Amino acid sequence: TVTVSLSLDPIRGYGHVTGSPAMALAAAWQHGWCRACRRAAANAAAPPVAASAATARTRWLGSTPTSAAASSTSSLDKLSVSDLKHFLDAAGIDYRDCVEKHELAQRLQASHRRGELEPKLHAQLDAALRQGKASVPETASALGGAGDAPSSSSLLEEERRTISVFERCAPSVVHLTCSTLAQAHPFSLDVSEIPQGTGSGFLWDSDGHVVTNFHVVRRAQRARVAMADTSAAPYEANLVGAEPDKDLAVLRIQAGGEASGRRFVPLRIGSSHGLRVGQKVYAIGNPFGLDQTLTSGIVSGVGRDIQGVTGRTIRGVVQTDAAINPGNSGGPLLDSSGRLVGVNTAILSPSGASSGIGFAVPADTVRHVVNQLIRYGRVTRPALGVSLGAVHQHARRLGLEGATVLSVVPGSGADRAGICGARRTSTGQVVLGDEILAVNGKPVREAEDVLAVLEACEVGDVVHVVVKRDGRRIKLQVHLQAKTD
Repeated sequence: TVTVSLSLDPIRGYGHVTGSPAMALAAAWQHGWCRACRRAAANAAAPPVAASAATARTRWLGSTPTSAAASSTSSLDKLSVSDLKHFLDAAGIDYRDCVEKHELAQRLQASHRRGELEPKLHAQLDAALRQGKASVPETASALGGAGDAPSSSSLLEEERRTISVFERCAPSVVHLTCSTLAQAHPFSLDVSEIPQGTGSGFLWDSDGHVVTNFHVVRRAQRARVAMADTSAAPYEANLVGAEPDKDLAVLRIQAGGEASGRRFVPLRIGSSHGLRVGQKVYAIGNPFGLDQTLTSGIVSGVGRDIQGVTGRTIRGVVQTDAAINPGNSGGPLLDSSGRLVGVNTAILSPSGASSGIGFAVPADTVRHVVNQLIRYGRVTRPALGVSLGAVHQHARRLGLEGATVLSVVPGSGADRAGICGARRTSTGQVVLGDEILAVNGKPVREAEDVLAVLEACEVGDVVHVVVKRDGRRIKLQVHLQAKTD
């Protein structure tokens, strides 16, 4: 009777044989041990090993690089090719000359024998082998999440920060598909769905409200919202409200079906008033239909004014060189902490593609508009209660300095303050209305100047207005009221 014990160490790749070396070798052949165990016994029976110690170690992988049969018995075969490359990359090991899987395994084992694997990486490899994971994402998850994945050790700090922002914020960014319904013939009951384009958006709250650009949904009769989790079917969404002058709109995912049990994770909302030129920003969206695309850049400018889709000026816009292309509209512009600082809305480009100059509606404006749209379905804006004339060359020739009042809304704050509009005398002569020269100390040259001042006010505020009437300057106080359509 021969007593031989064989213990295996799958990580270090060695078999330990104890007992009489000669007996071990005889038992190996007599009892039909596998090739690796026979090699362990043979190495134990070799004179140098037998003379030096009672315990011998042999390579767990095949000693011949091209031996596929030997490598198939290795515990490293539990790992996929992607896993092996993953760990080799993490250890900084060059494997460009490896063609087959067993060569990758041998390269990894040889690196460990030379002590090139860090303790943390060795522990991760050990855990992966014990759990028999077969894919890099699962292995990374088992080891504590993407942030602790083996490859993170080879990334720069800035890269890890960028990856963290994307992985944290991407689930809150959605892909919008808009369409209209049309009848093929006036007397036909067949209705065709005509695509109107795609865009981006993001979750505002856990109730399923989605913020996007107005121009994305302007002509849409139907909108579908696709989440970052592509395994779920797109959700139908309804329009809650829109503010065309700010190019913003709010949708809400329809309740019921799969959406009823879905947990919506909104973005964190930051502030735009403290942005500084040179600050790092990220844009996530769906340019050209390529969903979940991340681009990065810096804040190139702040306080810009651009013309919106209605022709009105959008003020305080954030300028960035992060690549923004068709399809990015409505997507978020994020700071390095993953907080919303703007909604991507337009680019300055003669070709229609990104030219390094993109614009985003500032987060402070977005917060003000979206909260009103969700609560009231529309934006309540303060107004003086006057209709102002457009500026043209004839007005300047007549010596007019400010914005001319054409008419006054009866019962409005301007009416009660005594502002006068244009009127016709009994003889048919037209008398021009008051000229508004300043509002709250800000000079006024045209109607847009008045609107710019009122944007910073609330309904119920009192503004100081300076008007010119019959050559005299008059100071008035006007109570602002909600603008009526």
